[in-house]
Amino acid sequence: MQQFAIIVAGGSGSRMGNSTPKQFLPIGGLPILMHTIRRFFAYSPDIQAILVLPEAQISVWNALTDQYHFTEPTLVVPGGKTRFQSVQNGLKQIMAQDGLVAVHDGVRPFITPQIIQNSFETARQHGSAVTCVPLKDSARVVHADGSNQAVDRTQYRLVQTPQTFQLALFRQAFQTAEQPFFTDCASVVEHAGFPITLIDGSYENIKITTPEDLILAERILHHASTDR
Repeated sequence: MQQFAIIVAGGSGSRMGNSTPKQFLPIGGLPILMHTIRRFFAYSPDIQAILVLPEAQISVWNALTDQYHFTEPTLVVPGGKTRFQSVQNGLKQIMAQDGLVAVHDGVRPFITPQIIQNSFETARQHGSAVTCVPLKDSARVVHADGSNQAVDRTQYRLVQTPQTFQLALFRQAFQTAEQPFFTDCASVVEHAGFPITLIDGSYENIKITTPEDLILAERILHHASTDR
């Protein structure tokens, strides 16, 4: 069964306080996005990768691939105004009728081949596989009137990516009209009436969005290199 990865990288540098889009910032001497893509090819050299970027950033990416001699075979397509539209644009590039498709954040460079493999295998069996981790901290829910109350954190999960689905199911789900509550692919698929299967992620599978995340990312890379 063919396996596809749609890697969505539509960020800017606003929360970083940096004019460089966050996916192009370096960690360990290499742009974040390149680390992410290489994790998928470390899982399988046969995976078909589709990178979705804002159209204005495609030329920057092309220059970076030349600069860093980045040769992983990745199809680059322009994104839309929203994540939903960007995933749709990536999905349109998949001509196969059958297969599995993983959608992953371009700024989650520490996804492991083991989690990717589990996501594809689970999606093959159950239709979907959404990566998540349990809450570590206590949590409270804030109501519309401003009051709040404690909740049982064991009943909640923090959602990560990849989110992986059977291709036919995923294509059907994305034929719907975009809704404001579509925060990720799982919410789109759920809205279409399909069940969501959760799989274990990793606390190191961080989404790099702030300067503090960059510091943590460098530490993760350093520890990974010293453990070899």
